[in-house]
Amino acid sequence: MIEFEHVLPSMNIDGKKNGTYNNYEMVLPCMLASDSAKTGLFLHLLHNTVADERRLLFIDGRVIPCCHNWMRDHVHMMKAFRHWEYDLKSYLDFIIEKQTDEGYFFELVKQLDDLHWTFVDEDCRKLFPDDGVALVRLELEADIEYLVVEGVWQYYRATGDFEWVKSVLPRLEKAINYMTSSKKRWNAEYGLVVRPFTIDTWDFTNDPASQTDRRIHENQPMCAMHGDNSGVFEAMNILAFFNDKLGEHEKADEWRSRAEELKKNMIKHLWNGRFFIHQLHINHKGIDDKENERLSLSNGYDINRGVTDFEQSRAIIEEYMARRKTTSAFAEWFSIDPPYDNFKGLAPGKYVNGSISPFTAGEIALAAFRNGYEEYGWDIISRFIEISERDGGIAFLYFPGDGAPQNGSGPSGWGAAALLNAVDEGLCGVYDKDCLYREIDFSPRFVVCPHKELRYITGYEAAHKFVDVRYIIKDEGMRYDVISEAEKINFHILLPNGKACRELYVDGRKTEFKLSRVGNSQYVDFSYEPHGKVKVEIGF
Repeated sequence: MIEFEHVLPSMNIDGKKNGTYNNYEMVLPCMLASDSAKTGLFLHLLHNTVADERRLLFIDGRVIPCCHNWMRDHVHMMKAFRHWEYDLKSYLDFIIEKQTDEGYFFELVKQLDDLHWTFVDEDCRKLFPDDGVALVRLELEADIEYLVVEGVWQYYRATGDFEWVKSVLPRLEKAINYMTSSKKRWNAEYGLVVRPFTIDTWDFTNDPASQTDRRIHENQPMCAMHGDNSGVFEAMNILAFFNDKLGEHEKADEWRSRAEELKKNMIKHLWNGRFFIHQLHINHKGIDDKENERLSLSNGYDINRGVTDFEQSRAIIEEYMARRKTTSAFAEWFSIDPPYDNFKGLAPGKYVNGSISPFTAGEIALAAFRNGYEEYGWDIISRFIEISERDGGIAFLYFPGDGAPQNGSGPSGWGAAALLNAVDEGLCGVYDKDCLYREIDFSPRFVVCPHKELRYITGYEAAHKFVDVRYIIKDEGMRYDVISEAEKINFHILLPNGKACRELYVDGRKTEFKLSRVGNSQYVDFSYEPHGKVKVEIGF
């Protein structure tokens, strides 16, 4: 019998400070450890960084919470704020409602005296003079449609509101069909989504005119960028998931088939054997000869969107690990590497031309946790804990040389959300397979972090659905208690290096289990239908 040794939360254990006076580390998700509040305070910082990006839009007679006014940032930050936000639908609903007849979505709301609405033609903007704002689609962007689909999926997971999902599903399908048919967005010869020549997913080209012109022009240099395609791939699979829930299985199979065809084209044209190349130039030669060796930020997204198989995922992660050893930068979480000598006036290491990004770090950490590099995943998190303690916060981007924050370069919440999600779904390993944690894939990897006893709580605050995890590890074994309303939990528990599972007890009963390997890591696997609480003990 493995017993917990301490009550959590607490302020002091064994004469050592391990928590705060008013428990301000207790947000969603949160960690309370018996030895230190270090990781818990980091999660609190990430939570507050995202929460500080929350805005209200007063537009078209509505008050709409967003995080923040760019749909891209809003959806990327949903990985965090879905846990605590009480209105996850309004901004998505507004953007979907304003879908154009052609099928594309607008992406941002800005003040009229901000000139973004002048960067595009009338078909890509809608002005609201009485509200003092404009609704804009920067035409060269190729990520908005799939991000809206992802946002709806995140909303569904946190609320279970499938009735609203059904109401907007035709518009989501129209958007992805637009992305795979419009001459602006789709290259039929390669079978890939295309965009003008930008840095990864960014919104400007190398042409100096792009400072104020974000249109797509005839005969403009075009490229296929892997991140756009992995995003559409994931969106197609989300549409298949929704159609299956509707009972439209033939349509679901069609979406999955289209996703697989897109993946084949990605591997054929964009995969270099180690990672996805930055840009495949369609009708031009680019500005240098390094594109095939240029590692860009969307590689982490490609893994976590499910495009890559196990070996390809590990190859990408290993590329980051290898470049860490050779780079002159303080870290390997590049926006792109190598940077361009000059991209629209940006010198190497400035803004997205080779800066270091926490959103890259978060996505690679999540991928590492899931693909047998759990210690590397924790290493990334622990390094960012040190950065946040040094700077008192998280920046959007960092200079590669000295690691100083590039202040004012963008929303810090984007990277903070990616790091928070890496802890939640990677380190703690609580993955909601459907919605409201009805079925959970539980893959805890706490054995790679220094905490020997902890409590971790995650959930969806608005839906009053929570998962409360207690963990302790001792010489003789380890124990997990999970409190949740889950109907089924699929356990996939990482064993410490050099330890084997001698026996498994679930709620005091000896239980059969299977062992699986992920790379060099060994896991204990079994499924269980709990009744509010389950106690799992593994004897070494």
